[in-house]
Amino acid sequence: MRTRSTTVAAALAVCLLMTGGVTLADAGGTASDHDRGTGRGAFTFAVIGDIPYGQAQTDAFPGRVDQLNSDPQVQLVDHLGDIKSGSSVCSDDYFAAIRTQFDRFADPLVYTPGDNEWTDCHRTNNGGYNPLERLDKVRTTFFPSPGRTLGGHPMRVSSQVDQGYSENVSYGRGGVAFAAVHIVGSNNSLAPWTGNNTSTPEQTAEVLGRTASDIELIRGTFAHARSTRARAVVLLTQADMFDPTVTDPQYSDYFGFQPIVRAIAEESARFSGPVYLFNGDSHVFNQDHPLAVGSRWLAFYGVKAPAANLTRITVEGSTEVKEWLKVTVDQRVPAVLTIQRIPFS
Repeated sequence: MRTRSTTVAAALAVCLLMTGGVTLADAGGTASDHDRGTGRGAFTFAVIGDIPYGQAQTDAFPGRVDQLNSDPQVQLVDHLGDIKSGSSVCSDDYFAAIRTQFDRFADPLVYTPGDNEWTDCHRTNNGGYNPLERLDKVRTTFFPSPGRTLGGHPMRVSSQVDQGYSENVSYGRGGVAFAAVHIVGSNNSLAPWTGNNTSTPEQTAEVLGRTASDIELIRGTFAHARSTRARAVVLLTQADMFDPTVTDPQYSDYFGFQPIVRAIAEESARFSGPVYLFNGDSHVFNQDHPLAVGSRWLAFYGVKAPAANLTRITVEGSTEVKEWLKVTVDQRVPAVLTIQRIPFS
């Protein structure tokens, strides 16, 4: 197990090195592609994640959609993945039902997948699926028109569809560079599947390819931000790579995130403005600075230079979710983003 983990970690380190010189074009678009029709004025977007979980939340989800639709200030919705609980079946019918609700959003919807809808579907109580087959189904169900969001008024985005990652997208709005990056829990999908003691070759290959593209997207988004003098960068993902509830994190549970964290740290440290990382996964609202001076995560991930300008926000989720985040972008505010916690009705 240790040997296998070390080998995969070394391969992930190579991903970090190979994607060090990414340009904006590599990330999938020019500055005009990102900003066309969006302007640089103030705007408001909503963030949700890890919802719906369980039958009660599934039944309530149409009302959640209605509530966000009824807010006249919200112009965009971001869903951070995990559209089901980790102990429910990953069926085609369920995916179709969630897609129906996603289509009901009046505003553009940017969705990044979570581990519960594909990575963990090998579990018996999830239906015993092949996770890679479920990932294909997630892509065909939720990303049928690469380069455009879901929702009632789809928005153009830059996509890595040419690399096979239609879910990895970037866009600019309000003078902010955004990227939705496919990073999932369960050690970024390296946790062993049922019946195995370590990751399979097919599993490892998927992680290595996706991680390389994730890093390319992250670096490209920062390059775009610098070239257009964006005031801030926003990264949206599912995995909580800095879970504050884990008091003694083990390398074997987190090494799949290491090259991604290092890339985020390097790019954040080079960027002159604020950087925001929104994630789900750990279910409890949290706001902190995981890569600031004195953070335990610096040494854990082998980060050489701290990034005090990185703010991480975890959205509330799971069966007891009671709120969503209302985020306003205003370049007149030094922090650029103002975050409100809004109760669900």
